[in-house]
Amino acid sequence: MKYSFILVVSAYIFACQHADGEETTTVSFRSDIAPMLVDNCLACHGPKKAEGGFRVDTYDELLKPGDSGESPIAAADQESELLRRLVSQDPSERMPAESDPLTATQIGRFENWISSGGKFDGEKSNLPLALVIPPVHYANPPEVYRQSVPVTAAIFTPDGQEIVSGGYHELLVWNVMDGKLVRRIPNIGQRVFAMAFFPNGNKLAVGCGEPGRSGEVRLVNFESGNVDAVLSRINDVVLDLAFRPGTSELAIASADSTIHILDVETLQDIRTIASHADWVTAIAWSDDGTRLASASRDKSAKVYDGATGELITSFLGHGAAVRGITLLADNKQVVSVGADNKLLRWEIEGGKKVAEVGIGSEGFKLMRRGTNVFVPCADKRLLRIDLGNNSVSQEFKGHADWVLTSCLRADESKPLPEQIMASGGFDGELRIWNLENASAISHWIAKP
Repeated sequence: MKYSFILVVSAYIFACQHADGEETTTVSFRSDIAPMLVDNCLACHGPKKAEGGFRVDTYDELLKPGDSGESPIAAADQESELLRRLVSQDPSERMPAESDPLTATQIGRFENWISSGGKFDGEKSNLPLALVIPPVHYANPPEVYRQSVPVTAAIFTPDGQEIVSGGYHELLVWNVMDGKLVRRIPNIGQRVFAMAFFPNGNKLAVGCGEPGRSGEVRLVNFESGNVDAVLSRINDVVLDLAFRPGTSELAIASADSTIHILDVETLQDIRTIASHADWVTAIAWSDDGTRLASASRDKSAKVYDGATGELITSFLGHGAAVRGITLLADNKQVVSVGADNKLLRWEIEGGKKVAEVGIGSEGFKLMRRGTNVFVPCADKRLLRIDLGNNSVSQEFKGHADWVLTSCLRADESKPLPEQIMASGGFDGELRIWNLENASAISHWIAKP
């Protein structure tokens, strides 16, 4: 055992020496160790699944012994259980289990870090590793796009004068009335799927990522355009975001089948909800923040207690993936829509369906205002559903491709048409609508 370990570490030291014989600089926990833990260890040793009672999801947890009672990061004159497991030749002990062993270079970095004291070089040792790892700085987007990017998310600025859409590794800010590009905010994930302004309007949470590979929530200072923090990182894209009314709590719906809730001001994880069996496609808080609802590709919709995350009810009335969801103002009913071409209205208590509206095609994320719900549809329409009589009251026509998202102007007192909304399509088109008569105020392809 010890001989194998010496061979591995020796190989690392030899590989890392410079031509003049000097060794490389000290290994960093943030830059070197934490990424390896996330890539190779977190799946089996995280807060939801802690094999052998051992967790690596934070630096503080990494220092705690598992069921064996052995210290993972021991003093210099003692054997560290973490290293012993990494170099073990016994398949029942070697980590990572049921996977290829780490390379000599990777193991050498662990040895270097531990022998140097196993120190933490971040700000808060109790933060999840995803928040400890230095954020990636993405390459600048192209000056001119060869082709359009699907508008999977759009949001009005707090003053209602501009609208933000996602580009390729950037946010694009447009003038609402004439569609002119106002500015570009780079250093964003490859695709943007959700956005939510912080309650005071000075920061924008951006859910983004590369489908099937990575996802994150970036907190953007909207005035400066700088990325202030990466709030969450997962192994697939973030699909929806929602701030809990009156708080700094942000709910994050992800393609990893989980809902994460964190405090944007303190960067602390509040809870993780793992109730769905597939992508969580949409989330929504009740108006008073006491309830949280979610939609999923697993054909279910769910409602949770907003304070505890406890599951209140599951609704299984959809026959296909559920794409959008919203709670009504009375906190007693929910409206959801999905790939079964139906908008369903159901009761939280008991999960009983009370109304059904055929929409003619697949629907996506819902937007509610008062007793009206707006539904982007795959048949190129945006629908307005009157919940007073559970029927389609308005059709917004003009898109040439799937309508994927919609948003409402928050402040109706500004000098724009009395009520306006926007919708984004798969072909990259943004449309601004007058709600009174469903006429288009302006429209353009949202690409530089």
